[in-house]
Amino acid sequence: MANFSKSNVPQFSVDVYQNEFLPEGGREVNAIVTVTSTGGTLAGPTAPGSPGSGQGSGAAVVIMVDCSGSMDYPPTKMRNARDATAAAIDTLRDGTAFSVVAGTHVAKDIYPGNGALAVADPGTRAQAKEALRRLSAGGGTAIGTWLRLADRLLNSADAALNGSVIRHGILLTDGRNEHETPEDLRAALDACAGRFTCDARGVGTDWEVKEVTGIASALLGTADIVADPAGLAADFTHMMENAMGKEVADVSLRLWTPVGVEIGFVKQVAPRVEQLTDRRTEAGPRAGDCPTGSWGDESRDYHVCVRVPEAGIGQEMLAARVSLVLPDPSGGTPQTLSQGLVRAVWTDDMVASTSINPQVAHYSGQAELAQAIQQGLDARKSGNLDGATAKLGRAVQLAAASGNEDTAKLLAKVVDVVDEVAGTVRLKAKVAEADEMTLETRSTKTVRVKK
Repeated sequence: MANFSKSNVPQFSVDVYQNEFLPEGGREVNAIVTVTSTGGTLAGPTAPGSPGSGQGSGAAVVIMVDCSGSMDYPPTKMRNARDATAAAIDTLRDGTAFSVVAGTHVAKDIYPGNGALAVADPGTRAQAKEALRRLSAGGGTAIGTWLRLADRLLNSADAALNGSVIRHGILLTDGRNEHETPEDLRAALDACAGRFTCDARGVGTDWEVKEVTGIASALLGTADIVADPAGLAADFTHMMENAMGKEVADVSLRLWTPVGVEIGFVKQVAPRVEQLTDRRTEAGPRAGDCPTGSWGDESRDYHVCVRVPEAGIGQEMLAARVSLVLPDPSGGTPQTLSQGLVRAVWTDDMVASTSINPQVAHYSGQAELAQAIQQGLDARKSGNLDGATAKLGRAVQLAAASGNEDTAKLLAKVVDVVDEVAGTVRLKAKVAEADEMTLETRSTKTVRVKK
């Protein structure tokens, strides 16, 4: 494992889990790559001037609050949003650059209000919370404009902080993105991708799940529902604590493959399913980088699938080299933080070549579970009840088999489970909208392999 030089940044390790044995003529190699970062020192608020207080590797956060007219129905929603934003501001570490954006059919920087970022200290926190009191609901919803303003503000962070900057957004919406086209939002997401991460939250039940999850997915953040606005403050505090725990930004998963090896796919499979194959950018001969965003003390799992050339019994080869790399801010050679190897060995031992690695089997099931839920709910909405029953039944079966209890509980609010082992279910005649949206929003959350 390669060590990262700065003491206040975590060290990375890579572990590869696979069955490297292939039968004669076998070409597909699957591996689960577990990436773990440990040893960071940025837990909790720190005093100005102390390690991690914004010096060396600083943080910049923009909070985007929906202020469209629907936030006044009921009036408590806007009040809860203001309180939640205030709680998030209280969670900022001293030295963190930050801004608050009010989002309607236009985006307005309400604090500090000068097109730049404030630096968190007791005085600026108090000023920001005073600005929040003046927030009121009125207007439409054009989320792409909010994201583009956040990007401009976060881009100014280098002037406010010294060294590399972790850029993060928090976005709250309660409605559909009705005042710009889907193409406008997509263009904004494409423009912001790789420039900052963003957690997105839908409050109430009048927003579009695929819009909110699409924002989080494109910007490598988390998505969730807060059905009851009273829960916003706790959720915002938790999100900001996670953001403050990030210690190194712009880490990429680099996959190098020998001549003749084709990449099937690369996807994150824990803590949630996230397809990364189409985000790959070239990084030299036969190598490509997939973005992973910012890291603190945490562990994530990735599923790598490659196709190797056919070979004879007894032959072996390096199928892929997986590395964690960090770009050089000055444009030099990226730093390799750690790496692991994926192998292929051809054997005539049928037992060896046909056994499936437990990690690969588990996460293949978790990815299928997420897909089955999404397809089942789409079928239900379109009136295809037989298709919905089949897909959601399969989801119940997969959730039970993998021990994904949280997802199993959410499924039980949408279907009556007759036999979880067989996947036999009946669709419920009446389903609360919040329950269906919660299941859809959290469908990509996975559980790890039980040790």
